[in-house]
Amino acid sequence: MIVCIAEKPSVAKEIADILGARSRKEGYYEGNNYQVTWTFGHLCTLKEPHDYTPMWKRWTLGSLPMIPPRFGIKLIEDKGIEKQFAIIEKLMQNARLIVNCGDAGQEGELIQRWVMQKALAKCPVKRLWVSSLTEEAIREGFSNLKDQSEYQPLYEAGLSRAIGDWLLGMNATRLYTLKYGRDRQVLSIGRVQTPTLALIVKRHFEISDFTPQQYWELKTLYRDTVFNAAEGKFNSKEKAEEALQKITGNPLTVIDVTAKNGTEQPPRLYDLTSLQVDCNKKFGLSAEITLQTIQSLYEKKLTTYPRVDTTFLSDDIYPKCPAILKGLRDYQQFTTPLEEKPLPKSTKVFDNKKVTDHHAIIPTGVYPQGLTDIEKKVYNLVATHFIAIFYPECKFRTTTVQAESAGVKFKATGKVITEQGWRVIFAQEPRDDKEKEDKEKILPPFVKGESGTHTPGLAEKWTTPPKPYTEATLLRAMETAGKFVENEELREAMKENGIGRPSTRAAIIETLYKRNYIRKEKKNVLATSTGIELINLIRNELLKSAELTGQWEKKLRDIEKQQYDAKKFIDELKTMLTDIVNDVLGDNSNISNKQP
Repeated sequence: MIVCIAEKPSVAKEIADILGARSRKEGYYEGNNYQVTWTFGHLCTLKEPHDYTPMWKRWTLGSLPMIPPRFGIKLIEDKGIEKQFAIIEKLMQNARLIVNCGDAGQEGELIQRWVMQKALAKCPVKRLWVSSLTEEAIREGFSNLKDQSEYQPLYEAGLSRAIGDWLLGMNATRLYTLKYGRDRQVLSIGRVQTPTLALIVKRHFEISDFTPQQYWELKTLYRDTVFNAAEGKFNSKEKAEEALQKITGNPLTVIDVTAKNGTEQPPRLYDLTSLQVDCNKKFGLSAEITLQTIQSLYEKKLTTYPRVDTTFLSDDIYPKCPAILKGLRDYQQFTTPLEEKPLPKSTKVFDNKKVTDHHAIIPTGVYPQGLTDIEKKVYNLVATHFIAIFYPECKFRTTTVQAESAGVKFKATGKVITEQGWRVIFAQEPRDDKEKEDKEKILPPFVKGESGTHTPGLAEKWTTPPKPYTEATLLRAMETAGKFVENEELREAMKENGIGRPSTRAAIIETLYKRNYIRKEKKNVLATSTGIELINLIRNELLKSAELTGQWEKKLRDIEKQQYDAKKFIDELKTMLTDIVNDVLGDNSNISNKQP
């Protein structure tokens, strides 16, 4: 028998139906020389400290650092899991071939490999690798099964991640709890969780320590158009009033009028993070809810694999695009015009070099039915972004008018869209807050040399502190290791050094909520007093550095690409961990925390 193992019962049923294994047994399907079984996500986990030695059961500073000579796995203690594993174990030990049908990613590879190791599977193993769960994709995948060895680097990267998280989480949590915890309070430390919390706490202090600075803005109204002083902000009231007095009663003269034509490309396709960002901005959805929703759409065969970090498509998707567009029947007003000529193929969309395991999230062309309101909203974003990539660029004209009054220079700018292009698809709703500000501002026609009376005025203003993180801006900060990056192309290049992976960032944020380290106030993500206290306790910058954690993420990706050694990564973490333990144990100072 050929044993296929999927990550969920629902996916196993889809695969079983396609393979003709339609006889339902306890814990698997059978038929046509196939047995199709499933896990429920993780069945196995790394052993806990006390599984290695009874000495590590008690939390003591003297037992740190805990570094097992060899890491082992064990079955998660749960009756349902134990029962299903016994079925899987029996099937695998009698199989002539195993097909790993787990989620096509690092985590999915780790989940199934651990199960096969625990079951002592000895037969050859093949890998099913698909980007959608449509019948066509699954059949194509089974006709092109890969040898498991091709995915060894993926497994090694996942294993290194798990071991790294164990080493740092188990040791640092015990270390800080025993050294600084009060009233048996557990101080939870994590490789990604702690730098993420540090970002939020840092923002808390940037806001609370902020001292507003007064400034003045000089503007004038001429022909119903507001002109801003070219100097920008005046930090001195005297200088601002001097400029105002200078121009009062003097005419405003237009000294230059320039008009430039510009273009704007369609928005990029979605990776998981950008989808979570948009869903948080537009609908107030948490990163976790967005992930659950897009995962549901994937399992309903409506969208492709969601846990991706690329916004590009591979060249082999291009020939399939007309059929996908044809399947988007609810969007015919936008897809019909595309049928008149061959679809454009932009390198900003199709680029094999930017796609590794999976491409960007796109619809499959399967018609959606019976969706929840949230699923409809998320599906609509994916579908409209996919249609937009085949539309012409948006064309606009920017007009800049420069003027002068008594030697003080002014400027007014207007932007007019001349051809909607792809924007026609999003005409009903602005894409984000910035776009609301950038709506068309049509200037009246101005002529160089014209002059006239104007109404100047001085506005007193104060600088404002940075805004608290929302889940959208926090996800972006995690993606770029805390650096503020607005440019899409630059942000794309920085992803390799982001903290966490697209598939894990939502869970990290949820963990911080559950541990009462952060809280939500409307859309804002704020640090709690517990979270602030924890970060203040951690003097070792390595543990809370987003940049350093981003470098670790880069190494994990390089392990996946066979450009870095997994053993070296683990050895580096062991050395760093030993240094951290020694530093904290040698700390005899009285820590006084800066309270919120």
